[in-house]
Amino acid sequence: MNTLLAVNHYSDILPQYRNTPISLLFEYHNFKIPFKIYHSAQILVGMCMDNRKYLHIPDNFAYILRSGGGNLRNSEFKVSYAIAVGNISYIALIGHTNCGMVQLVQRKQLFISGLVSNAGWSYLQAEQHFDTFSKQFEIENEIDFTVQESRRIQELYPKVTVVPLLFKVEDSKLYQIVNDEY
Repeated sequence: MNTLLAVNHYSDILPQYRNTPISLLFEYHNFKIPFKIYHSAQILVGMCMDNRKYLHIPDNFAYILRSGGGNLRNSEFKVSYAIAVGNISYIALIGHTNCGMVQLVQRKQLFISGLVSNAGWSYLQAEQHFDTFSKQFEIENEIDFTVQESRRIQELYPKVTVVPLLFKVEDSKLYQIVNDEY
């Protein structure tokens, strides 16, 4: 069972994340605390490429990987780089409400017609492209996917703290996702 926890005050941050880069992410984004100067990244943020999301964080605070749905499959080398070379030990994986990757199959015709008109593809090329890749990127539910992907990344990097979060497009705030099993 996944539960969303709002973060409106420092005391709302789960104790295991206080005084960590996860806490600072909430403090900068949700509370708008004054920025500190960073010379190196403190955290890796994986999030969707959706243009409606913007994080209020200082320069140099985070490595940010953006992909459809916040899906980090095929980005593991980049994650490894941030951990190995950037000394990152915290990852925030941020899903968001109203994600276009949810129920992607329902947008198949829109996707195909968009590639035909905007990219100059043939209908058949666009349809084959969708059929080949959509299963890899479609997600059923933003929250469940974010928790599952966080687990997958956590298993790859057991010494790194991986935290699933949700960005609500409706209020532009970050929320904690609590999973009883995670």
